Amino acid sequence: MLTALYVPFLITALLIELTPGPNMAWLALTSASKGRKSGFAAVAGIASGLALLGAASAFGLSELAASSPVLFGFLRYAGVAYLLWLAWMTWSNGSETSDPAMDHNGLVDWFRHGLLLNVFNPKAVVFFIAVLPAYIDADFPVGLQTLLLSFSYVGIATVIHLAIVVLSGSAHEWLAEGRRQRLVRRIFAVMIALIALWFLRNTA
Repeated sequence: MLTALYVPFLITALLIELTPGPNMAWLALTSASKGRKSGFAAVAGIASGLALLGAASAFGLSELAASSPVLFGFLRYAGVAYLLWLAWMTWSNGSETSDPAMDHNGLVDWFRHGLLLNVFNPKAVVFFIAVLPAYIDADFPVGLQTLLLSFSYVGIATVIHLAIVVLSGSAHEWLAEGRRQRLVRRIFAVMIALIALWFLRNTA
């Protein structure tokens, strides 16, 4: 299903993913404050969320959302609400507990956050609804093209997110000190909240 539109799509996807968004800020925070393992778990969750959206797009969810303002509004506001909740949790939870149960379940929690962050991510939803269809060639099977483009996008996003984890994770030890960690968490909390409000303003 490689058409003449495939390479332009890859370039577009790369540019979109290099644009600062909630995944970048959240991954940088997670990797810097909790370490690379947590960051990699978050990347796995993000990739899974994007893959779910891609699969749903291939089976017609994008057309349904585009034709239903109510459904699209739910996805938009659910995503913004989740980002604001994540910002609040990041701001308020300045001191981390060392409870063994939390440590044991931490990677699962980071995976789950990454998954939810992207299932309800307005940027990702808008991409699959408004951007991806422009690169579909009507002379070829639409479903197969959508799957190819969707998972190509997931691949590009995952490579970029892994790079963010590797670079941010190197600061983990420096940020482990309590006051620094609290300050960095609150800076990123403000950034995530601003991104959520920016999405709300630009997707209204």
